[in-house]
Amino acid sequence: MDRRWLAALVDAMEQAARPEVRNVPCDARLISAAAAHLARPAPTFVHCRSVYSLRN
Repeated sequence: MDRRWLAALVDAMEQAARPEVRNVPCDARLISAAAAHLARPAPTFVHCRSVYSLRN
């Protein structure tokens, strides 16, 4: 199993947790754009449905 993605995620989280990175202020427009994105309803992906089912 390829775990490189997990190692990259851990590295990114460790880098973001460094004090010199955490002390840099974040752009308010970026925060509001992220909040607006997260406030949207989750997609249902109705267009990707199939008439076939695993229960057939």
